[in-house]
Amino acid sequence: MADFFQNGLITTLQNLSDRTLEQMEADLEEFSDRHNMVLLLPALYSEFETPAMEQILKELKGVKYLYKIILGLDRATKEEFEKVKEIMSTLDARVDVLWNDGPNVQNLYNEFADQGFKSINIKGKGRNVWTMLGYALADKKSYAFALHDCDIVNYSREVPAKLFYPIVHPALDFEFNKGYYSRVTDKLHGRVTRLFYTPFIKALKNTYGESAYLNYMDSFRYALSGEFAFIRTLARGIRISPTWGLEVSTLSEVYDNTSVRRICQTEIMESYEHKHQTLKGDNPSKELEGGVAKMSIDIAQTIFRVMSQRGVTFSQESFSTLRSSFFHESRKAIARYDAVAKFNALNFDRKKEIEAVETFDNALNEACKAFLDDPLGVPSLSAWISLRSVLPEISEKFKETIQKDNI
Repeated sequence: MADFFQNGLITTLQNLSDRTLEQMEADLEEFSDRHNMVLLLPALYSEFETPAMEQILKELKGVKYLYKIILGLDRATKEEFEKVKEIMSTLDARVDVLWNDGPNVQNLYNEFADQGFKSINIKGKGRNVWTMLGYALADKKSYAFALHDCDIVNYSREVPAKLFYPIVHPALDFEFNKGYYSRVTDKLHGRVTRLFYTPFIKALKNTYGESAYLNYMDSFRYALSGEFAFIRTLARGIRISPTWGLEVSTLSEVYDNTSVRRICQTEIMESYEHKHQTLKGDNPSKELEGGVAKMSIDIAQTIFRVMSQRGVTFSQESFSTLRSSFFHESRKAIARYDAVAKFNALNFDRKKEIEAVETFDNALNEACKAFLDDPLGVPSLSAWISLRSVLPEISEKFKETIQKDNI
């Protein structure tokens, strides 16, 4: 049983009872009469060759309340796209597959680029999520959208149920729901959250002072989770980052576009297991996408950019103080997690934890340098409501494009 403690600025919804998933899904089926729910799945074709995706599809076959599933498919050939369509057709819910590498979607991307939306050329999860969201918004009947990754090894259909529930319940008034969970097997996982993000936020507070924004970012139990849900009116006004800063950027956009009283976080599963990213040494600025070092650089730059937009002034001197504070906070974190591990008889390699923090410190140093050189960084993909002001016909064109691929 989880605790019921409410900390920070947002509401936390914990699992406190033995309520069954079937009971929750029965409620969702009733709510679906008024609010259509759309599940967004960003996926690489390679994930369809894993046990994780097999488990996800097996679980989704039992979901009856969904209005639609939209799968954004990256890195797929024509043959692979057709294979994925066939696989997804076995689900009970309607499924539309967005072939992001296909000529029809690529033509749309080129049109966006011609209109000045240059970040559209950055491939990755961010662009995939942005594309799925734009297509989902083109259907005026869609009300709520939930998103989760496709590499969850121990996936259960409780994930979408608990993401949707707070934002579609007629007696609740939430617009955004962030999923959280523990990351534990025989040892503690979630290094970027434990050893970078949390100490980094504390170090920012120590260096630049408390602020409503930092307190908000510090309120999430798993700020870097890839699972969240929001309603239509909020979704259309949110910009999406094409970088590894997607999750923190989305939280920042939500903060700007709604009240913290309409934001919650939900315990969507007891423990979450997926593929683990690797640390790749002490020169993260030159590494390929995929390492947690590169991820931490993008996270830091995203938060620097948001804070600077709120009037915070950064300098080489203050960054030196920030790194010193991060050094202190990260090592306090190691001591705390060492105690947690000993209490629970978990494996804990203190040497590897220290090496991870050293990598994160190098990453923070790279982020500081990069921000001073270019404070604007990589621009986010425009909110769809803004894009429609430039291309008012985009919704119909989007629908026609995806329908061509899904015939």
